Amino acid sequence: MTAVVEGLERELSAARRNVFLLAAAQAILASAGPIVFSVGGLAGYELLGEDKSLATAPLTGFNIGVALGAVLVAILARALGRTYGFISGAVLGACGGLLAAIALFRSEFWLMAAGFLLVGISAGFAQKIRFAAADASPSFYKPRAISWILAGGVISAILGPQLVILTKDLFEPVLFAGAFVAIGPLFLSTIVLFLLLRLPDVSAAKFAASAPARPLSEIVLSQRFLTGMVCGIASYALMTFMMTGAPLAMVIGCGFSPELATLGIQWHVLAMFAPSFFTGMLIQRFGTEKVVAAGLLILMACAAIAHAGIELWNFWGALILLGIGWNFGFIGSTAIVASSYRPHEADKVQGFHDIVLFGTVAFASFFSGKVFNAYGWQTINLVFWPVTGISLFLVLMLLYRGRAQAR
Repeated sequence: MTAVVEGLERELSAARRNVFLLAAAQAILASAGPIVFSVGGLAGYELLGEDKSLATAPLTGFNIGVALGAVLVAILARALGRTYGFISGAVLGACGGLLAAIALFRSEFWLMAAGFLLVGISAGFAQKIRFAAADASPSFYKPRAISWILAGGVISAILGPQLVILTKDLFEPVLFAGAFVAIGPLFLSTIVLFLLLRLPDVSAAKFAASAPARPLSEIVLSQRFLTGMVCGIASYALMTFMMTGAPLAMVIGCGFSPELATLGIQWHVLAMFAPSFFTGMLIQRFGTEKVVAAGLLILMACAAIAHAGIELWNFWGALILLGIGWNFGFIGSTAIVASSYRPHEADKVQGFHDIVLFGTVAFASFFSGKVFNAYGWQTINLVFWPVTGISLFLVLMLLYRGRAQAR
């Protein structure tokens, strides 16, 4: 018994060390998101001519990059190992930030979109971090590990917007170029953290004798995986849909300053990640499905506040609730997905999950600008109701099935 306890303590200690390093790296890499979404649409708007409907296209490039990165990181993780896969992603992100800055100097809209694509690919690599933390942890610690990884986003929420405010005029009269240049050294600093990792071996060869890997189709068609993926997509796509359109609605539609829009995004990103300090404990106390359901209900409340008016408090209040709802929905959904596969099935399942997830997110960010220009801010808010309703039904069915099996 003593040997078992000591073994568990060593495993937990190693998991906590890896989670700490991964959370620090995630905090730095995730700061690119607030930078891109705070000023990407505005920079695109300034570079375009009369037709402003494509203003959010670079942000779509970012989200397409996230989807591509989810596939590339799975390939590189198999070939080089997860550590060097993460390092490759950091280098790509640094190059993307530099390319976006060059595009602003040259006033080339689509070159900026290409830079955002590279930054997005890097962000896709970083999305693997939450799964790496879960896979490196004992089963009882997985929700807490995922929660701590996303808790690093609190630093991102402060670091990203503050970098925009401090560096946006650095190369005046070329606005925002300084913010994109800053992404380079920021991302490269994470290489040291990744080199300190000691991740466990989760290769298929190690587990093949005891538990052969199941076909991908068998895993992704299970109720547990499908529910986790649909709820994760709903939480993330709705968050991106509103977050992408909010700066345009505030600055272009309602005349608020870019600084107020950036601060709104900062409060939103803080709300996305601050609950992570206790989301894992809530999952352990109440169960994953209930936390996901709570997140979906909070997203409904977000849509209601956004629909109620166009005062500053409406935008900021909605963005804060949007962040909290995303946190509960996304962490819970990730925990559901992570419990649906075996360790040696991780790479293929995670790759499939993230390319579907971030492909849908890219679609949402692209149509956010289109919907805003064609139908206005209120239509963006109306989309929330059917999406959250369907997702809530699925998670309640999963909860009911779990209770029925327990009986």
